[in-house]
Amino acid sequence: MAKWFKRVKEWSGVSRKPETPELSRSQYSLVSTGELTSEALQVWLKLPKKIKYDPELEQFQKRYEKEIASKQENIPLKVSNGATPESKRLPLVKSAPHLNNNRVEEIPYIDGNLDGVLVHGPGKDGGSENETTPKRQSKMAAARHYVKMTLLLACWVFFTLVFMMYNEREDVTRGSAVSPGETKSYILNISDPRLSMLVKLSGPFLTEQGEEKMNSSERDDARRMDVWLEKWGGDAQGPIEPEDRDKEVSNIWSIILQDEDLDFTEGESRSSVLVLHSNTTNQSGVYSLRIRTTANQTAPFTLNYKINPLDASTGVLYACILLCGLYVLIIFEIINRTMAAVLISTTSLAVLSLVGERPSLPELVSWLDMETLLLLFSMMILVAIMAETGMFDFLAVFTFEVTKGKLWPLITLLCAITAFLSTFLDNVTTVLLMTPVTIRLCEVMDMDPVPILMSMVLFSNIGGTATPVGDPPNVIIASNKAVVQAGINFTNFTLHMTLGILLVCVQTYFQLRYIYRDTNKLRLNVPRDIQDLRHQISIWRRAIESLPHLSRDQQVVRERLERKMKKLTAQLETMVKESSKRVCPKETFQTTLGQLKEKYKIRDKMLLLKSTITIGFVVAVFFLHSIPELNRVSLGWTALLGAILLLTLADREDLEPILHRVEWSTLLFFASLFVLMEALSKLGLIAFIGGLTESLILSVNESARLAVAVLLLLWVSGVTSAFVDNIPLTTMMVRVVIALGSNPTLNLPIAPLIWALSFGACLGGNGTLIGASANVVCAGVAEQHGYRFTFMQFFKIGFPVMIGHLIVASGYLMLCHCVFTWH
Repeated sequence: MAKWFKRVKEWSGVSRKPETPELSRSQYSLVSTGELTSEALQVWLKLPKKIKYDPELEQFQKRYEKEIASKQENIPLKVSNGATPESKRLPLVKSAPHLNNNRVEEIPYIDGNLDGVLVHGPGKDGGSENETTPKRQSKMAAARHYVKMTLLLACWVFFTLVFMMYNEREDVTRGSAVSPGETKSYILNISDPRLSMLVKLSGPFLTEQGEEKMNSSERDDARRMDVWLEKWGGDAQGPIEPEDRDKEVSNIWSIILQDEDLDFTEGESRSSVLVLHSNTTNQSGVYSLRIRTTANQTAPFTLNYKINPLDASTGVLYACILLCGLYVLIIFEIINRTMAAVLISTTSLAVLSLVGERPSLPELVSWLDMETLLLLFSMMILVAIMAETGMFDFLAVFTFEVTKGKLWPLITLLCAITAFLSTFLDNVTTVLLMTPVTIRLCEVMDMDPVPILMSMVLFSNIGGTATPVGDPPNVIIASNKAVVQAGINFTNFTLHMTLGILLVCVQTYFQLRYIYRDTNKLRLNVPRDIQDLRHQISIWRRAIESLPHLSRDQQVVRERLERKMKKLTAQLETMVKESSKRVCPKETFQTTLGQLKEKYKIRDKMLLLKSTITIGFVVAVFFLHSIPELNRVSLGWTALLGAILLLTLADREDLEPILHRVEWSTLLFFASLFVLMEALSKLGLIAFIGGLTESLILSVNESARLAVAVLLLLWVSGVTSAFVDNIPLTTMMVRVVIALGSNPTLNLPIAPLIWALSFGACLGGNGTLIGASANVVCAGVAEQHGYRFTFMQFFKIGFPVMIGHLIVASGYLMLCHCVFTWH
């Protein structure tokens, strides 16, 4: 009984689970040296070298050396294929960065012998299939290439033929004046039975917003100019007065004149489409544009017209096709992003040519937002020179030291700095300054820069939303005359926006924490020590699986291996848990920090001093933009002055290395995008979106009109600016907002509408890669450093985060302006 109890006590350690990952050597002593049989040693000899000489199996080695080494000829080593145990080694798992999912996948099998242990892989039957698969794939790739080239060349042939067949648009501009009691007639040499005419007049007219504020009695009493079309029977020759002829008349377009003196006014442009359907079967006749005024003084004006303008629905259809074509090329990466923008923008010009709106080259150049392009070019020059000082490397190491090598504190600090800088600097400038630092820091810490850069640019757009100078849409909104007259200045704009932006920052941070809850997505490679430990565990696992359950001797060795693997697995879990919190292991942090400080130092202190002076000047002048009295130099000019100053101080004989680092492809992409967006505006897409939004708001009951107007403006501008550049969209939508706020029948306060438009236009840019200028700039700089992220990579992260932005902004605006009526 005592013997049985003793044996149970000895074997109890096998079935009992270890309480801690660290197991003492006594717990591994399953059997004594005297219990090792020759059969057990045969099993031990067949194990891989790394396992066989592990300290946990030291008893087997001692027994072999003590009793059997002298009689080695009596113990044949039964190894598969007659190989010695040490003849082969397990190939190491290579650590290659997988940028698609940022994971290092373990090799599921290894075909061949593992130190004498046979490890079975897939059979050879699939060899022929593997050989034919690449051939089939190569044929498909060649077919796709030919189809792509055929379509692209067809597109090139299309717009080339159109440009050769259609002339540039010729604007007909006439100047005249209408005296009291006089009716002016402008004869049109057109014989069509149906005439559609786009008339643009510039003169002493009241603005559209001013007209909407007038009631019906005020309209009847106000001075106005009436414009209409007439068709006279017969021909235009002879002394017969127009009033004596048979005539057909279109609807009358009435324009309210200004109250003050009509002479030497600034002038206001107004436009309308006049349509005249002829009811007579006689094709002969003369069309005439008739103009008269009810004022008691002469009213001067400038006339510009276009015969048979593009139908609004047809233009919107063309615009949608062009926009979808751009996104297909970019999303599926059929061609380079910049080349896609150039191709589609040129096609849009061909479409305008087909409808008689082909622009001249000077007009085409005027479509470019030179302010943005100048800002980008100048800041790229500054960043290129500053990079030579080693400042970005130094800042990366400093950030690593401050965050103690911890993962999420590092990301939090980068995003917080970016958001804070973007509130006062233009977010494009902030991204140009922060992107090199972030990339260098990620390289130092062996992290994948792509998700970190995407998080950083999201916070850049969020921070820029807080102030009137942080984002281009806010600059457009805050500089509008009607917005300024409504009492919205730098202070109350920043106050209203900042509170909502703080809530959006919290939402974005926790949403990103959830998206990247698996920290392996943030790493370029799995840490080397974890790779080595997983490799070691895979060796032990395969060794265990190679042992059959046949005899007690084999079971003794198997149990010893299983206990060792449990210890390694517990150690791996601890290391993985630690690596999810830290980029650098705590034990090696100080050593790594010392090596980084030694390696990444300031290389040129004098150039750094010159760069600091220049950046200080640029930032100081940027801050002066918040003071209207000192806002005389634009952002682009400020950056250009800074670039010239630094080039002068640097005193370089050869500028080629600096100019080589300018992102010319990014600048060309922006230029093409500006042309495309203006073409879409000419085709009526932007006006269609604004008109649809306005009509939806007008159709709502008055009690809920403010809430519906705020939500519609927020979501329409937000979702649209994700897919359409937010600069032309904001230019159009701010006119819609002013029209809604000045309409006396709606009685809507203008301030909440302005906040809704600002939230939507700025935050909506986070939805897609081309939704905001900062996104494109960040992608361009990253690609220059060798890290490319696609449209879909950004969309998978940015669009859900953008939806969260709009939800939080909706709640904030509803609470402030519909519950507490802050406005």
